[in-house]
Amino acid sequence: MKRVALTFILACCALALAAQEPVRVDFQGAKPTISDFAWAYLSAPVDEEEEGCMDESTGAVREAWNRYRKGLPQEAGVTLSIDQKNGFVLYESSFDNSLLRVEMCYWNESDQKHKRFAVSVMSFQDGRYSPGQFDCITFYRYDNAAKTMEYCAENGFDPEYCTDDGAYITYSLPRSGKDITVTYWYESGEKQKTLKWDGSRFGF
Repeated sequence: MKRVALTFILACCALALAAQEPVRVDFQGAKPTISDFAWAYLSAPVDEEEEGCMDESTGAVREAWNRYRKGLPQEAGVTLSIDQKNGFVLYESSFDNSLLRVEMCYWNESDQKHKRFAVSVMSFQDGRYSPGQFDCITFYRYDNAAKTMEYCAENGFDPEYCTDDGAYITYSLPRSGKDITVTYWYESGEKQKTLKWDGSRFGF
């Protein structure tokens, strides 16, 4: 029942994101950085329908980013790492034995006209994956000419969050390289696969 409920919630969130207006990405210089993509995502207007899907995880990262922009220390248990060189952001919030982990990164598409930006949200308890209401992987496609990005259903694979044989699934974004690590969390242990990026899509 828990897996069915999680799948339903994520499907509703995907529908809300699909209806979202294009997000403007403001930047200085020749091209946007991971900070520009992340802030555009975090500061995008949110309507009431979308807020129910995004508030807890996105709101937590937005608060940490605002503190970073103001030069303020993060709250206890919160870390925000921005790796401009590798185009990667990591937010972590730990309390007792629980951990919320949010990753962001982007890829250049081979057509040289677009980029792909992704956000992955994962929740852990006692070092094991424990799916939260807002856990998912989300992709946006950035248009170099329009300077906007829109939610996109990822070509090459359809993200799933649980398997028929009882595993939950997480998607870890690359800090180095271009591929996504897919982890299957079984009661007996974990298994991993790699989603490879070919310049326009992901696939096993």
